[in-house]
Amino acid sequence: MSVTVDIKDLGLTRQREVVLQVIRDEPEHLTANGVFDKAKQLLPGIPFATVYNSLRYLKDAELIAEISFGSGASRFDSMTSRHDHAICTKCGKLVDMELDLPAELVARAAEFSRFQPESLELTLRGLCPDCTE
Repeated sequence: MSVTVDIKDLGLTRQREVVLQVIRDEPEHLTANGVFDKAKQLLPGIPFATVYNSLRYLKDAELIAEISFGSGASRFDSMTSRHDHAICTKCGKLVDMELDLPAELVARAAEFSRFQPESLELTLRGLCPDCTE
C-alpha cells in the first residue's frame, strides 16, 4: 500500500494539488481527459496542458503511477506500490489487485524472455461482473 501524505505538505502548486487530489479521490483509474474533466470542476480555469504536465510531474515524483495497456490511453493510479490489475475487455473497467507473485514465476519469466527482471506485473483480462450479467 502507498503511504498517504497530506497534499498540503508536498509543496505543490495549486494546479498540481488539484490533479493529485482528483487521482486520490477517484475510485476509478482515470485517463488524462478524465482527470482534466474532474480537475475543471475544482479549478475551472485549469488548462488541459497544465493537467497533462502535472500528471508527468506527479508521476516523475512517484506520487502517482501511470498504467499503460498497449495502444490505449494511459490511466493514472494513486497506488504507487507494486500491484497487479484486472481489466474488462468489454467496458474497460480497471481494478487493482494486490497479489503475492511467487519468486519462481519471476525467475521463469526472466529465463524464458532472457530479460534481466526489474519488475513483474500481472494483468488479468476478461469480463467484469457488470459485463457478465
